[in-house]
Amino acid sequence: MRILVSACLLGQKCRYDGNERPCRAVLELAEEHELIPVCPECLGGLPTPRCPSEIQNDGSVLMNNGADVTVAYQKGAEKTLQICMKTGCRIAILKEKSPSCGPSLIYDGSFTGHVIKGSGITARKLRENGITVLSELETDFLQKKRS
Repeated sequence: MRILVSACLLGQKCRYDGNERPCRAVLELAEEHELIPVCPECLGGLPTPRCPSEIQNDGSVLMNNGADVTVAYQKGAEKTLQICMKTGCRIAILKEKSPSCGPSLIYDGSFTGHVIKGSGITARKLRENGITVLSELETDFLQKKRS
């Protein structure tokens, strides 16, 4: 099966801080599945590194320097959806807490480190189009059965 994956979880240095967040459980999925890496923020035209961004109460996405990057996040979400459709991915494993990828948790928009229930721009876009979106913590059922 082809699975779309946040590129940072596969070891690509594309996070806002220029780092990666490799996840062993996700990397192990490559033994049985084809993993398709994406970084919606990069696809939307944002550089690496970049200022941290958070979704605001009105749905916009702002960097901690006040720059409005909503359009870049929307563009990245659309391009990510197109990749899903072209590659036949019906499942996506995305990085929790990201304003783009976060499946169920995001920062609250105050840049204080407070996390709330919510989804990132790309996670929402994929779900709206029938893609199953999981976090890196929800990969157990995709792992090969070990005896």
